[in-house]
Amino acid sequence: MTTKLFGEPIPRREDPRLVAGAGRYLDDIDEPGQLAAAFVRSPHAHASIVDIDVTGALEVDGLVAVYTYEDLAGPLAQPLPLLIPHPSLRAARTPYPLAKDRVRHVGEAVAMVVATDRYLAEDAAQRIRVTYQPLPPVVGLDAASKAGHLVHEDVPDNVSAHLVQEVGDAAAAIAAAPHRLHLELHIERSASMPMEGRGVHARWDETDRSLRVYSSTQTSTSLRFALAAKLDLPVDRVEVVTPDVGGGFGVKIVHPWPEEVLVPWAAIRLRRPVKWAEDRREHFISSAHERGQQHSVDVGFDDDGRLLGLSVKFLHDNGAYTPYGIIVPQVTSTQLPGPYRLGAYRVEFHSLYTNTVQVTPYRGAGRPHGVFVMERTMDAIAAALGLDRTVVRERNFIQPEQMPYDQGLIFQDGRPLVYDSGDYPAALRLAKKLVGWDEFTAVREQARAQGRRVGIGIACYVEGTGVGPYEGAYVRVETTGKVVVATGLTTQGQGHETVFAQIAADQLGVPVENVNVVTGDTRRFAFAVGTFASRAAVMSGNAVAAAAGKVRAKALRIAGEALEVDPADLSIVDGVVSVKGTPQAAIPLASVAVLANPLRYAFDEQAKQATQFAVGGGIHRPPVAEDDEPGLAATGYYSPVRSTFANGVHAAVVETDPETAEIRILRYCVVHDCGRLINPRIVQGQVHGGVAQGVGGALYERIVYDEHGQLLNASYMDFLIPYASEVPAIEIDHLQTPSPLNPLGIKGAGEAGVIPGAAVLAAAIEDAEGIPVHRMPICPSELWELRNADHR
Repeated sequence: MTTKLFGEPIPRREDPRLVAGAGRYLDDIDEPGQLAAAFVRSPHAHASIVDIDVTGALEVDGLVAVYTYEDLAGPLAQPLPLLIPHPSLRAARTPYPLAKDRVRHVGEAVAMVVATDRYLAEDAAQRIRVTYQPLPPVVGLDAASKAGHLVHEDVPDNVSAHLVQEVGDAAAAIAAAPHRLHLELHIERSASMPMEGRGVHARWDETDRSLRVYSSTQTSTSLRFALAAKLDLPVDRVEVVTPDVGGGFGVKIVHPWPEEVLVPWAAIRLRRPVKWAEDRREHFISSAHERGQQHSVDVGFDDDGRLLGLSVKFLHDNGAYTPYGIIVPQVTSTQLPGPYRLGAYRVEFHSLYTNTVQVTPYRGAGRPHGVFVMERTMDAIAAALGLDRTVVRERNFIQPEQMPYDQGLIFQDGRPLVYDSGDYPAALRLAKKLVGWDEFTAVREQARAQGRRVGIGIACYVEGTGVGPYEGAYVRVETTGKVVVATGLTTQGQGHETVFAQIAADQLGVPVENVNVVTGDTRRFAFAVGTFASRAAVMSGNAVAAAAGKVRAKALRIAGEALEVDPADLSIVDGVVSVKGTPQAAIPLASVAVLANPLRYAFDEQAKQATQFAVGGGIHRPPVAEDDEPGLAATGYYSPVRSTFANGVHAAVVETDPETAEIRILRYCVVHDCGRLINPRIVQGQVHGGVAQGVGGALYERIVYDEHGQLLNASYMDFLIPYASEVPAIEIDHLQTPSPLNPLGIKGAGEAGVIPGAAVLAAAIEDAEGIPVHRMPICPSELWELRNADHR
């Protein structure tokens, strides 16, 4: 008998295939006659291109083609698209597929080489001689804001965007407040570093003039439209398939990358398949980074620690280009208030160009910065008043009965930022209990008696999830009784094959083993948006439920006609439609699928049931009604009125070595509320992965440029990523406050683990050391320097 599957922690169905090495990733795709691409990239952060001499490359046997900007024409010779325009993005700039006359960061593509294999392509690329005229580079927010030199000669202040949002009169509220504080807070640049880099494979079929592209992307359908536009092809002649993807974390939502248009373009010109797979250094210097921001905070509060006014000004480093608009700083500015009633709030940011790799979303996408600012501010208020840090938070929480709560801001989806549901006081109570907050004073004193330094931190957050505009799904019951589910968004390890199967199986009353899920293939589903911003479960999950609900209704109608009963008297259990209370009056769902498709020709014994002399049904109505379609299948879409908002609390206990300043995490606790849980096991995995990246961002990972714009740590020898030994055991508890905005009552969970990492660990380190921590990430040498600094 089919059991209820929604909410069950069933194992991930995709894991046996992936763990056994049966996955198929971009670089696994090979076919006869395939060529390989490599790129010549700028060694300079800022320079004019004087000359490109390719004669040396022509001596390499196996060279097929060399392309520079001069070979591009039409839409391909124009800059790549600005994906998300915004009124405040006053000076948007995007790169050309190949640099036209100037390079603006180390790693920018200057030429593409195509050869019979990658080794020869790289050899030929090394023989190309590019003459540059170096220009003064702009590196770092201080240099960018001074505008002594310019990244783009037509942007005189290096400012790409300037945005202000204000609720109430923050300046007046702060000025009139009994207590005021000023803080300077910094988050340094980092990068997502998926295990698999970017990559693209393209094949052109000259006979039917169609293009098939395989890409390690987070948005196959949007990439399809972008390629059609850039390559001047009809959309229906372009197919994009996303194979197994070894991680994305935001960097692969950007599209089209220069390589994603150039490789298909070369395949069309050369009439042969072409492939390019990014190496690790290329990922460091030519993909995208994130995080770097500087915040100036002024806050006013009363004697009880209640917020009266908050004003935040910050600078955002967007690198050399803005292909993804200002999503990252916009999310920072709107998610910064978190679960609190701020009184009056004013936020202003300038997004600045620098001669560094472009900045686009990385897991968390602006939220870690905002949470760091808000939670450091709450801790500072508590310290100023001598109050428990959790008490200050409790006094400022939005209460459950105040939901939905309008923060008075415009979110990244262009819609009002309105929290749909949540119980923030309950989440804090659970977190305090889980970590032992009230008992920690004794723990700290005992450690001090032993000569040890331990500290505890806590951080709260609210995460906007499930942003629109829509997602869709197609569900079909085969004549075997198996179910096919197709949705357009892509998968990078989130467990979509499992959770979407659970939703469909629940709706259709079939075993989950009978459901096959396909994602990221425009041949199967053509219209979608993509996988980002913790939206897959909310968007595609509800779309799958909608499509499966339509299929269920049709199955009950057809079965009712076959069994001559009212469809309302039927149920579907274990793939069989039966009369409630009379289980012997039944018909398999497989047979219903046969009857749903009236046939003229019989191909097997099952098909005979659907031919014209078997079906009957009267001669005065058509075999397929005007408002019906053949087959037991349906398409459903879900489009939300606005985003849902998940929330949570993280708490951490750390120990800092008195002599070496080494930082060790002793405990890490998470309370998370993402509405109804489809699969608790998968949510737990998402939290674990997010916490690992949060730990990396707080203690290890940073991108370091020198004053010349050279990336100093473009390898895993120098860019530190935590090993499993550095990631603590994670203790998790869940709240479930359903969202009223979607039928399934769910919210996103993909980024929750990473968002408060820097904030909670900064708080714990500060508690252990007794000195303020205002910049993250922090390493032992920096902590040692803080110990010896003057904190007056």
